[in-house]
Amino acid sequence: MSAPRKRTFQIEAFRHRVVVDPDYAETTWKILEHAIHEIYDHNASGLSFEELYRSAYNMILHKFGEKLYSGLVSTLTLHLKNMAKSIDSAQGDLFLEELNKKWLYHNKSLQMVRDILMYMDRTFIQTTHKAPVYELGLKLWKHIIIHSTKIQPRLLDTLLQLIQREREGEVIDRGLFRNVTKMLQDLGSPVYQGDFEKPFLEASSDFYRRESQHFIDCCDSGDYLKKAEIRLNEEIERVSHYLDVKTESKITAVVEKEMIENHMTRLVHMENSGLVKMIINDKYDDLGRTYNLFQRVSNGLSMVRALMTSHIRETGKQLTTDTERLKDPIEFVQRLLDEKDKYDKIVNLAFNNDKTFQNALNSSFEYFINLNPRSPEFISLFMDDKLRKGLKGASEDDIEIVLDKVMMIFRYLQEKDIFEKYYKQHLAKRLLSGRTASDDAERSLILKLKTECGYQFTSKLEGMFTDMKTSEDTMREFYKTDTSDHPTIAVHVLTTGSWPTQVSGGCNLPIEIMGICDKFRNYYLGKHTGRRLTWQTNMGTVDLKATFGKGRKHELNVSTHQMCVLMLFNNADSLSYKEIEQATEIPSSDLKRCMQSLACVKGKNVLRKEPMSKDVSDNDTFFVNESFASKLFKVKIGTVVAQKESEPEKQETRQRVEEDRKPQIEAAIVRIMKSRRVLDHNNIIAEVTKQLQSRFLANPVVIKKRIESLIEREFLERDKVDRKMYRYLA
Repeated sequence: MSAPRKRTFQIEAFRHRVVVDPDYAETTWKILEHAIHEIYDHNASGLSFEELYRSAYNMILHKFGEKLYSGLVSTLTLHLKNMAKSIDSAQGDLFLEELNKKWLYHNKSLQMVRDILMYMDRTFIQTTHKAPVYELGLKLWKHIIIHSTKIQPRLLDTLLQLIQREREGEVIDRGLFRNVTKMLQDLGSPVYQGDFEKPFLEASSDFYRRESQHFIDCCDSGDYLKKAEIRLNEEIERVSHYLDVKTESKITAVVEKEMIENHMTRLVHMENSGLVKMIINDKYDDLGRTYNLFQRVSNGLSMVRALMTSHIRETGKQLTTDTERLKDPIEFVQRLLDEKDKYDKIVNLAFNNDKTFQNALNSSFEYFINLNPRSPEFISLFMDDKLRKGLKGASEDDIEIVLDKVMMIFRYLQEKDIFEKYYKQHLAKRLLSGRTASDDAERSLILKLKTECGYQFTSKLEGMFTDMKTSEDTMREFYKTDTSDHPTIAVHVLTTGSWPTQVSGGCNLPIEIMGICDKFRNYYLGKHTGRRLTWQTNMGTVDLKATFGKGRKHELNVSTHQMCVLMLFNNADSLSYKEIEQATEIPSSDLKRCMQSLACVKGKNVLRKEPMSKDVSDNDTFFVNESFASKLFKVKIGTVVAQKESEPEKQETRQRVEEDRKPQIEAAIVRIMKSRRVLDHNNIIAEVTKQLQSRFLANPVVIKKRIESLIEREFLERDKVDRKMYRYLA
């Protein structure tokens, strides 16, 4: 069976034409026009908006849209002209109030009219591309009122005067001002920017140009910056209360340019109040204000940073080259720490811990600390002082804090291997004399050095501690095997290579001591084969019991050399310098310091000499000081030594360091060449310098000599074509 056929229906329009009353358009418009008048006269309560909407709908439906639209334009224009007259006639402060009131009336009325003519907005306006009702009302308000030749200049002058009065400290009606600027924004960005914002920025620029010149002529730098900060905050607040949010960046740029950028060079260089004076006098608030304001302008922070760097380098250079300050290494390093604390606090508190300022600070300290070739020695002496004496009334945590600060200074050293030489010597003296304030602090510092410089840097230092522990165990075992009556000794067996090289001139030990020394030698060598012991008499200490006039007894803590001298007086009432030198065979330089300690130090002079003087000469004669007295039973007699190395000693240390650097440089060259196989001269220099910079700054001339040495020993060869190219020989 076939499917049933579907029937279709078509609806056609009425064939007869609808006849409209010829006066319909005019009559209907009169109704709508009257309604608009009533709305603008605030009599809208009696209107039927449903009937008015239907009337407007029918006019559009019957093709009278053009008449409706043109009539609307005429009616709105009439009312706005009347409003303009009312606004213009308002006097003084009432002008803005009247403008705002009329704007609110117009806005509210316009919304009602738009509701009535909504169908026209949806159909006629879209097809004819005319301005919608509400937009039309805004355009007419702008043209008839805002751009009126009478109102426009008066409005701008009033607004600018209000802002000027507020800047001078008066209180203005911010709510009214906000309503007016909001009106300008509603009329479109070009209106707000052209009619108000641009003139406002120009007037502000003139105002701040004059004010900044007045301030800078009568204020110091700190006060000027306070005023600039206040003005900047005022403008930001002003925007938040009654201006467009986009105006903030523009007005702040005006303030920044006129009050900061145009005067920043003069501000930072002001005599008695500029940046340097702020730094010297710890003006953290002023420095912070400088940072916050100058970061707003181009090149502001770079200027501050450059001036700070210049000041730090100059003051640091004076510190490191001042011969008076260099006389006391401890004070010298303490001054460095104080300076570092000062600038760290400035960068942290005032400069927002800015990394660029931190880097500038670090580079400045590295620059001037390395101007003094004795900085490594002085830093080691400072550490030695703190680890020997500790900090009065301080806990181990306090010592740890000081050591952390010293490590910050240590990081700036370019010649860390020289520091290592001195530190080994000072550590050796502390360990052997038992004058370490804290073993934990010692080990903590070595751990810090290992973290900073690697295992190789501290391996020998750790070996020194191992030797001390092994020596304690050895002495316990020795005394278990030896119970005879003799002086008690504590021997430290030091591994050659771990400990600093000690040049010992030898010394004739008293016969009372030689017996126990020989017993220990035999015990040790019997237990350890293939080893050799050498007595380092210049490194030991002794506790001696001494009796002076009238039976006064004391226990003297002296060096081994001092003990050898004092023991001679058991069998003699007086001895000449020559006799002492011949009997002890102590080197002359060591002996003179020893005798000076025993006879010339007030309160510790267990000997007296003739003639009396501060120095010891070859013709002096020495006697036991029978009148020696002390409140303490145990008296320590120190050895008069120079805290710093003498010039010859310094030269000797430098030579040893230079010799130690040679194999390190060669090892670095071989490592690089083994990896690269072929490399040119300049790149070898650069890579060797980079590899070794954690220990020292390698001299390119020395690197070149080590390359030549490796070529001679056939580790490397020059390229036959390019003499600056080197090849690794496998």
